[in-house]
Amino acid sequence: MSNSNKRVILIIIDSLGIGYLPDAYEYGDEGSNTLKAITSSSYYNTPTLVNLGLFNIENIDYGTPTDFPMGSFCRMAEKSKGKDTIIGHWEICGIISDKPLSTYPNGFPEYLITQYSELTGRDIICNKSYSGTKVLTDYGREHQKTGALIVYTSDDSVFQVAAHEEVIPIDQLYEYCIIARKLMMGNNNVGRIIARPFVGEYPYFKRTDKRKDFSLPPPARTILDDISRSGLDVVGIGKINDIFAGRGITRSIKATNNIDAMNATMEEIKNDYAGLIFTNLIDFDMTYGHRNNVDGYAKAMSTFDKQLSTLINSLKKDDVLIITADHGCDPSTESTNHSREYTPMIIYGNNVKKGINLNTRSSFSDIGSTILDYLGIVSITHGDSFWNDVKIRCISN
Repeated sequence: MSNSNKRVILIIIDSLGIGYLPDAYEYGDEGSNTLKAITSSSYYNTPTLVNLGLFNIENIDYGTPTDFPMGSFCRMAEKSKGKDTIIGHWEICGIISDKPLSTYPNGFPEYLITQYSELTGRDIICNKSYSGTKVLTDYGREHQKTGALIVYTSDDSVFQVAAHEEVIPIDQLYEYCIIARKLMMGNNNVGRIIARPFVGEYPYFKRTDKRKDFSLPPPARTILDDISRSGLDVVGIGKINDIFAGRGITRSIKATNNIDAMNATMEEIKNDYAGLIFTNLIDFDMTYGHRNNVDGYAKAMSTFDKQLSTLINSLKKDDVLIITADHGCDPSTESTNHSREYTPMIIYGNNVKKGINLNTRSSFSDIGSTILDYLGIVSITHGDSFWNDVKIRCISN
């Protein structure tokens, strides 16, 4: 099989953990299990994922496994420290992080806020760990009256700046976020600076789809760099371009929600090229996990499953589909933040054996190494490829 025909479609179900990791106690996440929580909902219905082998994965003792899985599968352990979106995606693509990104659950130090105020020329309000919707209710009117920037965070590694679009134009808000990005480096290296524009009047403020993430650039080479430098395409769909600060992405496609991202992925599959289609489905995390909405998460999984069935039928002969996650975000616990969990991995395609149980892998980075292996790209990586375990032997590599 020629390299020119090889392509991987990598879909991240953002926050679909499948049970807490052994070190979850260090993060306050013992007992977390995102998938188990949402399968308890009457709205959960994922026959496509069942047929692919989701409930055949090691140590999943709920749901109904299938006798004849269409895909091969395993449970992924995170080797990096942390439970952040950035850390998880970086590890999938080959970077092991020895320490978590900086977090500020009690708000940012006063000296940083003072510097930021001086650099932007605006007062700063809030500076607390806050719900992204409640912060608008509590601080939106003051922002409208004074023009002060609403700065807030969460237990995740984020510095968020909210502003009403009629008070601060979008481009200016983005400039303020670029200033914050330059400020929050080194010892203050938060993973993402997030622009949070909103509209409306109190108490009906509403965030818009003009959110923009300004991420910390990857500290080392990723498989995206390897693939693009090899002359192949890397198409990022949804938040992928933001998550990797554009590094290694040859083309980026925006998506406002899960459905749009899946539709964009299916449209992209119709095109003929080799490389990687990399899709992030952010709604699971942002809209349902962080808001402790079990039924909403379950409904979204059911919708995704229907689209997944259509996507599978659209795959080309040498396409390989990989489905995984970057961390957990159990919507049934008291916490509204990410949870330190194992993640699922399912691999499927004409060139992939059915029903191979790859057990538990020691790092998300095994996925990245497997992708490079399939694409025929030789590179030194942290992960251990499982391509030889699942490939159908009649193909060349």
